[in-house]
Amino acid sequence: MGKTTGFLEYTRETNPALEPKERIKNFLEFHPMLDHEKRQKQGARCMNCGVPFCQSGVKFGGMFSGCPLHNLIPEWNDEIFMGNWKQALSRLKKTNNFPEFTGRVCPALCEAACTCGMNGDPVTVHENELAIVEEGYKNGWIQPCPPEVRSGKRVAVVGSGPSGLAVADQLNQRGHKVVVFERDKNPGGLLMYGIPNMKLEKRFIDRRIDIMKAEGVEFRCGVNVVAGDCETEAAIGAEKLAAEFDAVVLCCGAKQPRDLKAEGRDAEGIYFAVDFLGDATRRLYGEELAHGCPTAEGKNVIIVGGGDTGNDCVGTSIRQGCKSVIQLEMMPKSPDTRLPNNPWPQWPRVCKTDYGQQEAIALYGHDPRIYQTTVKEFLKDDAGKLRGIVTVKLEPKKDETTGRTIMAEVAGTEETLPCELLLIAAGFVGCESYISDAFGASKTPRGCIDTGNADPVGAAAEQKYQSHDKIFAAGDCRRGQSLVVWAIAEGRACAKEVDGYLMGYTNMI
Repeated sequence: MGKTTGFLEYTRETNPALEPKERIKNFLEFHPMLDHEKRQKQGARCMNCGVPFCQSGVKFGGMFSGCPLHNLIPEWNDEIFMGNWKQALSRLKKTNNFPEFTGRVCPALCEAACTCGMNGDPVTVHENELAIVEEGYKNGWIQPCPPEVRSGKRVAVVGSGPSGLAVADQLNQRGHKVVVFERDKNPGGLLMYGIPNMKLEKRFIDRRIDIMKAEGVEFRCGVNVVAGDCETEAAIGAEKLAAEFDAVVLCCGAKQPRDLKAEGRDAEGIYFAVDFLGDATRRLYGEELAHGCPTAEGKNVIIVGGGDTGNDCVGTSIRQGCKSVIQLEMMPKSPDTRLPNNPWPQWPRVCKTDYGQQEAIALYGHDPRIYQTTVKEFLKDDAGKLRGIVTVKLEPKKDETTGRTIMAEVAGTEETLPCELLLIAAGFVGCESYISDAFGASKTPRGCIDTGNADPVGAAAEQKYQSHDKIFAAGDCRRGQSLVVWAIAEGRACAKEVDGYLMGYTNMI
């Protein structure tokens, strides 16, 4: 490393954030980047440790720690410190197709495994990555680079989320003709219609898509894939794809949401979180709404689910002008610091207060999260519209039949809360069945496309991606709901397997 004592001399400094009451005025990103001098010091903090856990992407204590893409993090941190930005970009591009996405929305598994974090603060790997790729765009170093030789093979990719884009990018660079089919108006999947604009401005997706188009990838948007061999302006049959392409890769996500079962579920005003977030983006860009979700303006909003999607709903609801916002989380609050049974380099099981929750605290004076609580009943007015909910407290108990710990209701703890808009952010239960059924792909008990893996959520490079015949699957539809970085890793690994299937060998990494 260029600065072997940098981790001793410089403290961690992250990109600043606009104050909550200022940033909620719009849907723009709110983290201006550090200048070059400060960023180079952050690169200098990388400590040349003997084993770079940051790029490992392996399981510790049943959870993954380190980058699933195995990014060459110490190498490009050193290049940042030395001011060799173009060389840093070349190292970053070797393992990550879309660092402008992961640099904005990845929860930074790399930083959780950083050796600096064992007894102090980890290196700002996540922001260093973003600084490199944006420096590349600013200086014109990222330009379309179409392959010089074409293989004559044709690949159809169903879905244009991060896994589908990674598959398409890799196979196109290998020389195969790739056509991406996307049912929405624009490509990007949940990058476009799931992640709010303040976390990932859509112009950055468009910028990358334009490059991929210039390199030869064809995008057919507004086209759904259905059963049969039909072809219309808005749909194409699975049989037709299988007949016309040498391989078909399913990257259709895991968008089958987990529902709530409680009396009054049919009340008007209850929506799934991702549908709400998608329509919020469509409304922002003047597109036709796909799910008819209203805005949160003037409403008491309750979000069921305490994860990242729930937090995104908090931030979006606040920007739309909600009257109040509450997040219900059925599990107990995580500790504020690591417990002895959760040592480094395991992923830290600690309570995180994210941007939406920070904004709710600034606006309403309290954390929006209520732990160990769920919905017991939805209350409707005479017109059938949601007017409130009845909540109930939960406590962990051991199920006598299965021996598993469950969250059981605590009698007498019911409480009524006003609510005109309820958003279900309780996770997903696999891919939508019509896609797997159309291609005759079997599904796992978790509702995902089965590609014959004993551990379908293992390291991406160790997985198998072929479902049957010429049909492959990658990303959330195969793995289950996961992170953008995992989707890209799966897309790259799947592309390698597809290339070997098409050519009889592969030289892809």
